[in-house]
Order: sequence, then C-alpha cells, then structure tokens
Amino acid sequence: MHIFVRSLLAFIVLCFSISWVFAYELSSKDQNILDTLYVKIDFIYERKPEIIGDLSSKVKKIYDTLNSDSRTYAILWDLYEYLEWKMNDWENEVGANILYTMPEEGEKHEATWLEWPHHYQYGKTYRDRLDSTWIAMTDALIASEKVNIVAYNQDEKERIIDLLEEEGVSLDNVYFYIHKFDDVWARDNMPIYVRDKEGNLVIQDWWFNGWGSDSKWWKYEYKDSDKVPSLIAKDQELPLVDLNDVMINEGWSVEIDGHGTLLATRSAILNENRNPGMTQDEVENIFTQYLGVKNFIWLDGVAGLEITDMHIDGFARFYDDETMVTLSEEDLEEWSVPSHDIDTLYGAQNAKGKQYEVVTMPLTKNDVITEYGKDLGYKWSYINYYIANTVVLVPIYQDLNDEVALEIIQDLYPEREVIGIDVRNLYENGGMVHCVTQQQPVR
Repeated sequence: MHIFVRSLLAFIVLCFSISWVFAYELSSKDQNILDTLYVKIDFIYERKPEIIGDLSSKVKKIYDTLNSDSRTYAILWDLYEYLEWKMNDWENEVGANILYTMPEEGEKHEATWLEWPHHYQYGKTYRDRLDSTWIAMTDALIASEKVNIVAYNQDEKERIIDLLEEEGVSLDNVYFYIHKFDDVWARDNMPIYVRDKEGNLVIQDWWFNGWGSDSKWWKYEYKDSDKVPSLIAKDQELPLVDLNDVMINEGWSVEIDGHGTLLATRSAILNENRNPGMTQDEVENIFTQYLGVKNFIWLDGVAGLEITDMHIDGFARFYDDETMVTLSEEDLEEWSVPSHDIDTLYGAQNAKGKQYEVVTMPLTKNDVITEYGKDLGYKWSYINYYIANTVVLVPIYQDLNDEVALEIIQDLYPEREVIGIDVRNLYENGGMVHCVTQQQPVR
C-alpha cells in the first residue's frame, strides 16, 4: 500500500476511534474532522492522484462494516463522495488530453506483421539461420489471423513463398508487402496501431533511430526501417499520425495493460541517445495523448547494458490490468535489473491504485546454445511471448525449463493454444518472438 494511503487511513482510524469513545463531546466537531481529511486528500491528489481510487475503495470497505445510523458512517460517506469526486475530476482531466488509445495486445487482431529476414545487411548465413523461426511463426499464426509479411523485394518474396510451400505451410492467409527494411525487429520499427476518439483504427509512425546508434560506438542501419510505417499506412489506406518530430519510441520499450497503465525503463526512453533534453513529464504527456495511458510505472533500467538499453518486454509483461508476469527477484538480479527497480516492479500499482498480482516465469535452466552449436554464455527469458487471437507464441530454447514455461503460460491463457517457437538463432541477435511480431487490431 502506498505510504500516502497508509498515513491517511491511520489518521482516519485515529479520528474515529476517538469519535466512538467521546461521541457526544466531539459531535460538534465532525465537520472539522472532515475538513482536516479533505486537506490531506488534496495533499495526496496534488502529488499522487492515481492512488485516489485505491483510497476511495478502502474507505468504502470501512464504512460498509458500520451501522448506517452512526455518525462515523455519515462522515465516512461524505469522505467517500469527496474521494470519488476527486477521482472523477482527475480522470476527466486526463481523458481530455487523450487523442488516441493503444489497444492491449490480446484484443482481437486482424493480422500479425512479420519482417522476413533478408541478406542485404548481414549476409546469407544470417538470413538462412533465421528462416526456420519465421516459417514456424507463420505456420502457427495462419489459422489464428492474417499473416502480413514484409519482404525486402520481389526476389525475397518468391524465396519466402518457396520456403513456405516446401514446408507445407498454406498461403491462403498470408499477405505480402514489398518494402525495403534494415532488420527484422517489427516490434520496434513497424506501425503502432491505435484508435482515435471515435474508435477508428489509425497508424502511428514514431521516430526510430536504431536504438540511438548514431551516438554509440557501433552504427546500425535504420533509415529504411524508419520509413516502413508510413508506407504501410499508404498500402492499407489508413490515417497516419506522424510523430517523427515528436519523440523517439520503440515498441518494445513500453508495455501497457489496456486499462491506463504503462510500464517502461527510463534507460530506453529518457536517454540522451533517444530523446535528449526531454523530461519525464514531457514523455508522460506525449504517451497520455498518443497511447491513452495515465498511470506510469518507471524503472530506471541500465543504459548501455545491451543494444536496446534494457527494453521492458524481456523481463516484465502485463497479463491484464491486475496481473503482471515477470521473473523471480533472484532471476531479475541475474537479468541485471537494479535492486530498487525490482522493488518498484513488485510493488507496482495499476491505474486504480491496486497492487498487481505477480506471476513468475523461470529463466532457461542452462545457457542458451544456438542450433549450430554456439554457446552464447547466458540464460534467457520466456516472457517475450506473443498473444494472437487463438494462439500464444512462446520462445523456447531446447532447454529443461521450456515445458515449465509453456505450462505456466497455458494456465494463463487456457482459451488459446500455446505453441513453442525455437528462437535460439534469433536470440544470438538479441531478441525473441515478441520482438519480431507486431499486432494489427481489427478495424
């Protein structure tokens, strides 16, 4: 429970324990008690308005246990109504700033987008080692929804068709779009689909700069990938919201629960290699406007740890607006998550001020070894899974913990088929299933 909530509840208990003992002597001071409580609520509202809802529900639980004829009940009822008014005031204020809302990943899809590996940047060996993962994802998804594949050019499209046909994968629900792109990380550089205030589907095109590669010692080609969202908007004849001059934002850097909460690391967003000089308040205002979120859970993260500066979706996801999927505290430490971030994660609250229940997933039991025998020297996560209409694609590594992870996720999503996708070769390049998929909600 947040410290503001604890302190105010303690004050309420103190006031009304005195009121019961000296009811007649204090009856003329009831309004003074209320006025004092109003001041404390206003203090909380100015500093942490998102927890007002949690406080309101706790006050209601107290007065629900009281005799409706009592003075204490009447005072608490007034207090509850004041809290509800403050909460509605805050929600209306935030809602007025919301232009678009990003649907939660589990909302019904029209399609899943994939960018198929090619050889034009990293060579044919790179491409050929990844083909089997893309074949497996396509095969797993076609019965669930459309699979929209971006091919680098016509030659690559024909090569992909040959690969799928050789493996007996039906092309009936597969659709091709030909555009040049630099790499396969669809979660970061493909369109982000949102809904406007009327519920219409819109494409957002955020600036993508290769995870800040221009300011790092290595250089990553990204300019072709950065163009793809606007090209897809033309292909699909959907309205485009161009945010290239507003902010750099990558799809894996944020996780939303679909009910107003966003989870992210500062290291992947408030970083001089992404958004130099931008404040957290400015970022939050932009996310409120364009993603429809109002409650923010910020972890510091670790800049420079790896290429993404610690994207969130490798170690923490939302199951729904009350449940978070993450690693155990010990495994989070192995993942290099700072200890204070672990405390923040495990104590995180949703937009209603309620603390999330936590479901923990294991890391791999052993270090990951690629299909061609290279020991990568570290363990990896199963949390980077992808939720489609009828299936959940889960990264697997031919590891002893694969079945454990698949069972946990199947328990979370009993209405969907859970399918393991071997990502060992993909993981060598820094990502898993969620990193290379992007959902398109139904129109």
